[in-house]
Amino acid sequence: MPSQQVLEEKIGQVEEIKELLKGYKSIGLASLQKVRAAQLQELKKTLAGTVYMRVLKNTLTKLAIESMEKGDMKKLEEYLEGSNLFLFTNLNPFKLALLLERGKVKTTAKSGDVAAMDVVIPAGSTGQPPGPIISQLNAVGLPTRIESGSVWVSKDTLVVRKGETISERLAAVLSKLGIKAVEAGLSMRVVLDEGLIINGDLLKIDLEETRRNIEQSNSEAFALSLNIAYPTPENITMLLQTAHQKALALSLNAAIPTKENIADLIRKAHMEMQGLNNAVEKGNSL
Repeated sequence: MPSQQVLEEKIGQVEEIKELLKGYKSIGLASLQKVRAAQLQELKKTLAGTVYMRVLKNTLTKLAIESMEKGDMKKLEEYLEGSNLFLFTNLNPFKLALLLERGKVKTTAKSGDVAAMDVVIPAGSTGQPPGPIISQLNAVGLPTRIESGSVWVSKDTLVVRKGETISERLAAVLSKLGIKAVEAGLSMRVVLDEGLIINGDLLKIDLEETRRNIEQSNSEAFALSLNIAYPTPENITMLLQTAHQKALALSLNAAIPTKENIADLIRKAHMEMQGLNNAVEKGNSL
């Protein structure tokens, strides 16, 4: 009887997973490694109503996928390894990944962690008294000196680059100096968005670089539209101003009178007359 009850419970769980898989536009998988429980609860609270988060057993999820008619769900199977958090949402997957990135916090590194950024130890006092700390700092490439009873770092020093693994020795030094070199939080592994699999690396967007690229492209497109005189709502005023200036210049050069240029034509004729008169007077004097 107990085994029958367990079987029925698992069948119920598989059916529930199937309903979840069918009920959302996007299904994301995020790694639960190095994620704090408090962070996860805060994210759930922040994204409530837009993202439903659930930890599902990989074996039951595979059973649910196998029993579904939607073949594109099978694309998720190869990612069902380790401890995963499922995110069910109708949000754009790039927006979802961005929300998860914003939810990350910097934390103290441990041996084997990967640096989230280039870590530069600034020149200045470490606040540590002379002692074993000197050899520890020197061991990770930091030049030191003793000043006013404490150990100082002599110059700004890069100790690890973004993406590099932090050694046990460096992790200990960073901890003593209060430098947080890693980020803790959810990282998107993959998203199945309306049948399309998108790897987590492709979901990462540098917003500032993207904004600069858009601004540059807009500027270049605007300049091109002016050069080829292609009218748009954004450039029509400038095109009309340019056309007016060229038409005015042409009418002056061709001496075609209009109500806009008549005053300029009279001034031009007057100046030419004066120039001719001066030349005649100068010739007569000779």
